[in-house]
Amino acid sequence: MRRSVASVTLAASMTVTACTSGGGSTSDNTVTDTAVQPIDTTVAAAPSRFVYPDPPATPVATEPNPEADAAIARLVEGVENGFFDAGGVTELNGVGDARYAWFVADLLRFFGGDDAEVLVDSFETLTGVAIDDDPDAARSPWMSVTNHLIAWDTPDYPRYQADKGGVFTLLEEGWEPFFDDADAEIDWRHLSWGGVFIDDRPLGANNNCPGGCIPALDDPATTDAAGGSWYPGERIVFGIELDGDALAIPLNIAEIHEMFNLTLGGRRLGIPYCTLCGSAQAYFTDTIDTLDEPGVLRTSGLLVRSNKVMYELTTQSVFDTFTGDAVSGPLQEADVMLEETTVVRTTWDDWRAEHPDTRIIAEDGGIGRSYQLDPLGGRDDDGPIFPIGDADARLDLQELVVGVITADGTPLAFSSSAAKAALDEGDDVVLAGVALRSSGGGLVAVDADSGEPIAAHEAFWFAWSQFHPDTLLWER
Repeated sequence: MRRSVASVTLAASMTVTACTSGGGSTSDNTVTDTAVQPIDTTVAAAPSRFVYPDPPATPVATEPNPEADAAIARLVEGVENGFFDAGGVTELNGVGDARYAWFVADLLRFFGGDDAEVLVDSFETLTGVAIDDDPDAARSPWMSVTNHLIAWDTPDYPRYQADKGGVFTLLEEGWEPFFDDADAEIDWRHLSWGGVFIDDRPLGANNNCPGGCIPALDDPATTDAAGGSWYPGERIVFGIELDGDALAIPLNIAEIHEMFNLTLGGRRLGIPYCTLCGSAQAYFTDTIDTLDEPGVLRTSGLLVRSNKVMYELTTQSVFDTFTGDAVSGPLQEADVMLEETTVVRTTWDDWRAEHPDTRIIAEDGGIGRSYQLDPLGGRDDDGPIFPIGDADARLDLQELVVGVITADGTPLAFSSSAAKAALDEGDDVVLAGVALRSSGGGLVAVDADSGEPIAAHEAFWFAWSQFHPDTLLWER
């Protein structure tokens, strides 16, 4: 048994908002509506430019606070025994330190109703800030208080990693290696639960996840382009070409599995797709020197500022999904950074027109499953449904951008729609020595002088800019 009685009790007290949807399939293996603090998606999304109030003052002390530690221990003990201890919250309020609002926010992810009101009051007591003016509060108090803390860049407190892990691992014991790693380069403040559990199935186990997870699809069956006639030509695919081999991954299948491990062009790839940030990436997993076999990427069920947290299965090492950097475990110790290759976001018609020999993932994924064409049903259309904090105002939150990292490490972003319009009119799209070109109905990046390809992928602006806050933005 992966989960303890305490974890089952905790899960039963919550309203899960999962970061994916099973799409009604008979082989649905995601958690979507168990009875965690709900995000009300029937309420209109908050304005994208809410101005957060000034941050509260926080102490600079680095020594543990015995009174706070005792209050948190009381709260954790209550959770372990299946109940919410409001007395522990009262004790924590007496500490008068806004840093402890992070732990309050973590509990708020898991408790609703009257318990949520107690926790919101605690946040407001500790920070001196009310959330009534934040439109996000109507959707989810947890989202509102967490966005405040991220936007303020409120520091955490001593023992925060251990305290957070004490609650999270009650829900999923598979996360213990992540929280137990004292050297992990993970910003624990930004880590949240996406509503699903860890995918820790071995490579090739294309069966349901026990308890519910986002199940990677390993070595999926593919067909030629003609065999892909089941997929409407105007629908989105993610196209990858390596050494003359081309593959199209249909969006609807990516929305269910969010991770693929496969071979293309003689190379082994791990391909994460984050539905929440509109981003498909492709990483080479056959160049990790410390592994005897290619790495296997999996979805953890955790999020960092609305971006999926992926990990390598055999070493239990967490990766920064956007950068490919190992941030925990043995692969962090080995200073592993995954090499990326280009993913083209385009339509099936455009991709197969330019790549007539392409293959496409089979309609049933090779596992006998049916996939709805729109399994998420527009879930993310009104903006992020998980905390992201403040946002870079240069573009709209969910405007798609082509993201590129130059050879010297400089992040660049190009508005996809503006770049396509410029190219259609015969204009150049160049920034910091990187040029965009049209390819297969999508966009690729090349060295502006040599024409050599440069790895690139598309993502929502809020996601690219928060992981690359110093990004240069191309302007037409």
